[in-house]
Amino acid sequence: MSGAEIFLHALEAEDARVVFGHPGGAVIHVYDEMARVQPNFEHVLVRHEQGGTHAAEGYAKATGQVGTVLVTSGPGATNTVTGIADAFMDSVPIVVFTGQVPMPLIGNDAFQETDTLGVTRSITKHNYLVRSPDDIPRIVHEAYHLARTGRPGPVVVDLPKDVLMAEGVFQFDEEIHMRGYSVPDECDEIRLRRAVRMIEKSQRPLLYVGGGTINSNAAGVLTEFARHMNIPVTTSLHGLGAFPEDDPLSLGMLGMHGMWWANQAVQHADLIIAVGARFDDRVTGMVDRWAPHAAVIHIEIDKSCISKNIYADLAFNADVKAVLERLRPLVKPKKVKRWLNKIQDWRDECPLTYADDGELRPQYVLERLRAKSGGDAVVCTDVGQNQMWAAQYLKYTQPRSHITSGGLGTMGFSLPAALGAGFGMRAYGIGKTVISINGDGGFMMNAQELAVASAHKIPLKVVIMNNNFLGMVRQWQELFHENRFSHTDLTDTNPDFVQLARASRCAALRAESPDQVDDVIEKAWEINDRPVVMEFRVVKEEMVFPMVPAGKSSDEMITSRHAPETFV
Repeated sequence: MSGAEIFLHALEAEDARVVFGHPGGAVIHVYDEMARVQPNFEHVLVRHEQGGTHAAEGYAKATGQVGTVLVTSGPGATNTVTGIADAFMDSVPIVVFTGQVPMPLIGNDAFQETDTLGVTRSITKHNYLVRSPDDIPRIVHEAYHLARTGRPGPVVVDLPKDVLMAEGVFQFDEEIHMRGYSVPDECDEIRLRRAVRMIEKSQRPLLYVGGGTINSNAAGVLTEFARHMNIPVTTSLHGLGAFPEDDPLSLGMLGMHGMWWANQAVQHADLIIAVGARFDDRVTGMVDRWAPHAAVIHIEIDKSCISKNIYADLAFNADVKAVLERLRPLVKPKKVKRWLNKIQDWRDECPLTYADDGELRPQYVLERLRAKSGGDAVVCTDVGQNQMWAAQYLKYTQPRSHITSGGLGTMGFSLPAALGAGFGMRAYGIGKTVISINGDGGFMMNAQELAVASAHKIPLKVVIMNNNFLGMVRQWQELFHENRFSHTDLTDTNPDFVQLARASRCAALRAESPDQVDDVIEKAWEINDRPVVMEFRVVKEEMVFPMVPAGKSSDEMITSRHAPETFV
């Protein structure tokens, strides 16, 4: 059979239920084979390859399965680079198959040729150039294995056109033979006993939970561990949902726009147990002043993250779930009533609030969305103010319910990620509503994927917080650049979002005042045969607080716009 047919059989062997792709000359034989044999997966024709890559991310994060992308060579491949980098930063398991010019033409500056391996080498776990059709099953199998194991991440497979045309044999071997690759498991009795002693000694312990906990499918074990130990829990942006935020032990998110009380707990803790987290700069601020009184136990699958930013007094380079399962029976519940009372004092001292003055504010919209969804939804947020408000106000209680671009911070992420999550819900029979939260600026960066959701009748609930500004940049311009709003005002350039949505065959609704919000949300939830776009015209000047300014530490949070130089 041809290399193209072998390739389709290899995808089926990996249970790739959905493939996000766009045809082109280098992969035309694959698409021709799809028409001929009708493979056992759904192909989704995206409108832009970056959107397709983000859709694969959303699919992967919502389902826990590997996302799949298929694009042509040259611009098709380069259009995926932002999505690949995003997946690399955020540990998302995707495999991107890129077409390539025929082998004899590689290096000759042929039409639509790019050095895909060279371009993606620094933003993938691994990448391949397939040289023979007989190698396709092995390479595809290895690619999916690499993407999903250890610290998950993207893998690129470059497919020359002549390899797809050549004849070969499909031979699938379940066994993986990869010299030099293994998943670490440094969880010995000595480390476990030392961890027990550190926990027993502590008076002010704190669990700091990252996205690796969700990747490890360890949310349930973590929740049992925290409740058994009576230890408060704070999460990173990607850790939201790993521990239910309606639990009294939950402190919500920490870091730059995290909860004031969560950051205070970090600064006063005497033991931090970091679980599947990497201590990124948005969490720590100034690293030399972060958690100055705390010893650190770090449980992390990626050895390169251990003691990279924050020194770990004790490290487990192992799977999060495996470590917690072994540690839990060894430790006794902590008596830390004084510590929990102090954290409650911090909650009372600086609660999360916003003005109730009759203006339409994004925080109110999010609270009403939360009330309608009951927390039983998959929320995909974009980047900027909308992202931080959604992290603060939506209150996540389940893993894989919060999807965002954290490490790379890619505007335009939410809509295609929600599209992918929607296909994931359909492919695995998961009956959750998918909500896409956007600002007006980020929405326009991948608005073309609305047409895809409409064509496939994916019932997304798409929210646009329209303040006619690039809001987060505007916030920095007001606070730190003397109100010089350089190229952030979109008042005269934004489209009519309702008409734009209807042009893509979506339903569209708009609210301009608080009393219209519930009606818009109720009507949106009644529409289930196509996407619905809800535009909320919110106040322009609203800001995200609290906030740790750049170059400051976690105990120097701004709590209002009136005191940018006065730190709590």
